[in-house]
Amino acid sequence: MHNTILKEISKLIIPFIQIFGLYVICHGHLSPGGGFAGGTIIGTSFILYRIVFGKNSARKKFSYKRLMKLMCSALIFYGILKGYSFITGGSSLHLPQLPLGKPGNILSGGYLLPLNIAVGMIVSVTVYFFFSLFYEGEI
Repeated sequence: MHNTILKEISKLIIPFIQIFGLYVICHGHLSPGGGFAGGTIIGTSFILYRIVFGKNSARKKFSYKRLMKLMCSALIFYGILKGYSFITGGSSLHLPQLPLGKPGNILSGGYLLPLNIAVGMIVSVTVYFFFSLFYEGEI
């Protein structure tokens, strides 16, 4: 079944969904949202791509190997950064810290923005994997 209208509309709307997901991730420490909510939005755009364009096209664009590398590197980055913030936050060690900036600016949360980005990557890949496993039984 070839549904040209659905494919063309999806080509147009998927980038906007992903941009909105990035906005929610990047402004999560300033407004409602964050890594989990934005990652869910981006993961949903991956699911829409897979439903509309099919499994083979999605596999070419989102290969299992590439997504696993992305998720594992985000998990390692999150673990290192969160561990570093725990060690330096409550101790009297004078190690380098990210500047806090002016309240209300995008770079005002210290470690929150990079942590939100890592969580967003992890959640988007996980949502896509869960859909793939439950819908078709394979990633």
